[in-house]
This record gives sequence, structure tokens and C-alpha cells, in this order.
Amino acid sequence: MRPFLRAVVVSTFAASALSGQAAPPKDPEVGIAQLALTNAPAKGNAKLTVTTPAFKNLSDIPFENTQYEGNKFPGLEWTAGPAGTKTYVVIMQDTDILRNGAPILHWTMVDIPASTTKLPAGMTDAPPGTMFGPNIRGAMQPYMGPRTPAGPKHRYHLQVFALDNSVGNESMQTYDAMLAAMKGHVLASGEVIGLGSAPAK
Repeated sequence: MRPFLRAVVVSTFAASALSGQAAPPKDPEVGIAQLALTNAPAKGNAKLTVTTPAFKNLSDIPFENTQYEGNKFPGLEWTAGPAGTKTYVVIMQDTDILRNGAPILHWTMVDIPASTTKLPAGMTDAPPGTMFGPNIRGAMQPYMGPRTPAGPKHRYHLQVFALDNSVGNESMQTYDAMLAAMKGHVLASGEVIGLGSAPAK
């Protein structure tokens, strides 16, 4: 490796170590082409800033937010969507594994009112006016945290979409139906990515 490149690599990992942020996985994401953000782009590529109190972007998800421990919802907050925003949709996907040709769908919530830009940590019930959407277990499912298999860390995308419409009950049975209802209606979007891993033995 040339000295300049070696210095860049070393400084990058050193910065990650000093900040307490885990280095992201090196392997390409096998499910990135099926990611909701990829398939339901925002008009004009408008962005939302998405954060969670549980972890920083591209850092480790606490075990209490996984199925290995409490399966506690980590909390989520985002900047307000642009004018015309009627609802928000949240979608959580693991893009480092495919099942039936798609990333693992962990959790969705739809029809979040435009006035709501925060979901509290530990939330167990959908707030008034909102609905849990489908995940890999079926329709209208609550939060299902990571259960990362042994091996490399997986990337979990917590994505937020500002829509100019309502997804509605008729589109809630499957992910494909929900995504179809979103396409062409996304005004802005963003995400925070957490890294999941199996507990050490």
C-alpha cells in the first residue's frame, strides 16, 4: 500500500476508535438495490435528517434494542418535511442478507401525522392515527429489532419518508403494496444506519 493511502486508512480507523464509532462493514450490501430509499426516491432528492438517541449513524446498535435482549424500540427523530407533507412512513431493513430475494424487513410504521417528527424510545403501541405496517412476520407488526447471525456486522437502515398522501389500510398487507402506494409521493427522505452483531460467546 502506498504511504499516502496507508495514512488515510490508519487515520480513518483511528478517528473511529477515538469517537467510539465502530467501523462499518467492508462487504457490499447485497440488498442495497432493494432498499426502500432506492426504490421510492424523493422528488428533487430532498433530504430529512434522521437520528436516534440510542446510537450514532454507522455505530453499534445497543443489545437492548435487539431481539437478543429487550427488543426495545430505540426511539427516532427527524427534521420536518417540506410544505405539502401529509404523513410520514418509517421502514427498517437489513440489507446485508436477502430472504426471498429481498432485504429482511424488520419494521414499518405508516400514516404518521405531519405534526409528528419524533417516536419515543421504548414505544410499544402505535401512536394515535398511525399504524404498524408489515414486516417479515406479516401485516401490522410491532417493532422487531435485529437478530444478527454470528459473523460480520449487518447494516440496519431506519428510513423516514415524508409523503404528500396517506398510505392507507388497503396497502398495508404487504411491503410491495405499501411501497407501490408511496412511489411518486415522496417529498423528502433520510435515514440513520445502525450496525448489528451477535453477542460474543
